Amino acid sequence: MARVLSISTETSLAARWPCAFAGPCAPHRVLAETSDLGEALRLRDELRPDVVVLELGPGREEAVAACEQLADGAPPVVALAPRLDDEERADLLAAGATGYVLTTIEDGGFAIALQAVAEVAGPTPAPASSTTDRTRGTTSRADFLRMTGLAAAVATVIPTASRAQTTTLETNPSPSAPASLPTLPAPSDGESDLLRMQRELVAAMRKPVEERKWVMVIDLRKCSGCDACTIACKAENQLPPGVVYRPVVQEEVGTYPNVRRRFLPRPCMQCEKPPCTPVCPVGATWRRRDGVIAIDYEKCIGCRYCLTACPYSARTTDKGEFYTDTTPARQPYEEQVSPEYNAGFRRADGGSPIGNARKCHFCLHRLEAGQLPACVTSCIGHATFFGDANDPTSLIAELIGRPEARRLKEELGTQPRVYYLT
Repeated sequence: MARVLSISTETSLAARWPCAFAGPCAPHRVLAETSDLGEALRLRDELRPDVVVLELGPGREEAVAACEQLADGAPPVVALAPRLDDEERADLLAAGATGYVLTTIEDGGFAIALQAVAEVAGPTPAPASSTTDRTRGTTSRADFLRMTGLAAAVATVIPTASRAQTTTLETNPSPSAPASLPTLPAPSDGESDLLRMQRELVAAMRKPVEERKWVMVIDLRKCSGCDACTIACKAENQLPPGVVYRPVVQEEVGTYPNVRRRFLPRPCMQCEKPPCTPVCPVGATWRRRDGVIAIDYEKCIGCRYCLTACPYSARTTDKGEFYTDTTPARQPYEEQVSPEYNAGFRRADGGSPIGNARKCHFCLHRLEAGQLPACVTSCIGHATFFGDANDPTSLIAELIGRPEARRLKEELGTQPRVYYLT
């Protein structure tokens, strides 16, 4: 249970989200509600709530200032707003907000989000305590979900006491200046496209992260449907059963006897206007400054809203399965540390990314080492290209300028950064 201090000029939290706050079986309790920031600061210090919910007004500067004042204390602050763009989310998290929740969130989802924040932050220390370290919460998230009647909706969320939010939006993405990048030979006539793309990638990595525009191009005329990219991706990122970042969609076209198969590799589109980021109730997924959509596994609560929001079905859920679970012994290759985001996650320990949403991230850990994504280097038909579209002399800039370049579902306005040559 989370004890909540609400700062809002609108209807009370209990009236808007009764499943979370109203009735004897509600998982959370509102300690006090106020619309005055000064009063809220006094109540925060007096009541010692587990979570402070700050409903944002129309002014961004005022909202950020209020968040900074409230965050200068023990309880985590959750911002509440009808909508937020990526810049607003970044400002709030930089001001000290633990996360944000959109007012459009359903009743049960709000209850889960607050429980996740309270569980990560742990109990608020008593006023007389001299310790500065927080003890992480040990409440089982599975018990919480059963209590709220939502276990079926998020049954794959695995409880763990080891998750902690320690960084902000700006510092969590792991850009962008590796200590050393590979030294490649000078350009030569007839050289491989792979060598050219890697040289251009290394040059891009030496630029500030916001000046890069990572783009992928897939030539469908060359794709043979061999699934080498899918397998390479699974091996590179140590993906478990049910988690696929780059499936190859197959379609049979024509009428017998004139029948053929058509193949469409489908990674994450890394949209410039991603529909998956605004729906995350805890700010666990966002668009990096280089355009890659990333996921903070430590913040993700496994609600799967982003899976539903993605029009390309590019996200999957990690259900905690292992390929060798039905064998006499789990094999060591399934217990290695994952290279994803260079964060040191190890699924065998039972924590992240088990229970999280997962997706393609253009092999960020490889980019930072000056290497192309695994799907690019493994393509036997040389059908996949990658690079910085902000470099007008790059191969990728040439390819997306061709008249046969297409993007999936452009009518949705998501502006994908994956192009197809047809």
